[in-house]
Amino acid sequence: MIKHLVLFRFREDAGSAAIDAIIAGLNGLPALISDIHSFQVGRDILRTERSYDLALVSDFADLAALERYQIHPEHQKVVTLVKQAASSVVAVDYEY
Repeated sequence: MIKHLVLFRFREDAGSAAIDAIIAGLNGLPALISDIHSFQVGRDILRTERSYDLALVSDFADLAALERYQIHPEHQKVVTLVKQAASSVVAVDYEY
């Protein structure tokens, strides 16, 4: 299995509607992309200086499944929204 972790930090001027659209888009992906084994999206609740604003934690059967997810057109639609609103996106992918 592959664990895919992504943290998003949004620009100060990113509106709540833009962030809500990203969250809705992300949450809709499991119904559209069969390679997703598990998928969770959540907003940061501590809001400290080191915090990111949003986290995505997902699982894929193997690296090939993750790669298909990355290029899937529905995922790319959300990536476009993220690029418009995020100041930073970091990711870690590991096998377990």
